[in-house]
Amino acid sequence: MTFEFMGEVWYWRGPAPFHFVTVPEEHCATIKAMAAYVTYGWGMIPATVRVGRTEWRTALWPKEGRYVVPLKAKVRSAEGVQEGDTIAVALEVG
Repeated sequence: MTFEFMGEVWYWRGPAPFHFVTVPEEHCATIKAMAAYVTYGWGMIPATVRVGRTEWRTALWPKEGRYVVPLKAKVRSAEGVQEGDTIAVALEVG
């Protein structure tokens, strides 16, 4: 199943800092219903993500009842994405 949305890039400054985009609530309910069929543990959901012309395989992370999409430095660099930017995201779960 494919989802498309706009989201703001944010930076998590934890022990392993990373940039993310949060999946909108309306998509999270559907993804959560699919989770048992596609997760490989710890609530991680495999997905193919596209931002601009860059596509990659990753996993959605559960966070506070929703899911977040991790944005690798390579993707951010290729697409000129920075913290605070609003970007178009297409993701296919599974």
